[in-house]
Amino acid sequence: RSHCLVTIFLVERSGGRVSKKQCLFVDLAGSERIKKSKVEGERASQAMAINGSLTALGKVIRALSTGASHVPYRDSTLTMLLRSSFGGRAYTSVVINIACGPEHVDESCCSLEFGKRLAGVRNKAV
Repeated sequence: RSHCLVTIFLVERSGGRVSKKQCLFVDLAGSERIKKSKVEGERASQAMAINGSLTALGKVIRALSTGASHVPYRDSTLTMLLRSSFGGRAYTSVVINIACGPEHVDESCCSLEFGKRLAGVRNKAV
């Protein structure tokens, strides 16, 4: 019940030239409606922390997609870790998983809206 980030550093040596690359793989935990899932105690605390970091990520994505003058990267550890993925020469791909059952329509629509906002982020080479 958490996010998972895995970073792979690649170094390519060709002749006298060295090229360094970084691949960041991220699996975000899904948001959870605490009232609907009826979790309590530690699991409720975990769900609130996950929801908080996803909210912070949503604010960053909104700021980037609208060209805001301030991007709130410091609102969450997650957004601080993902900062390099949203700028410069980074290539970012996203896979959004949704549930097709009628009981999950709200969460699926929310996930798709998140993906739509994320698609609006454009990187500029530095």
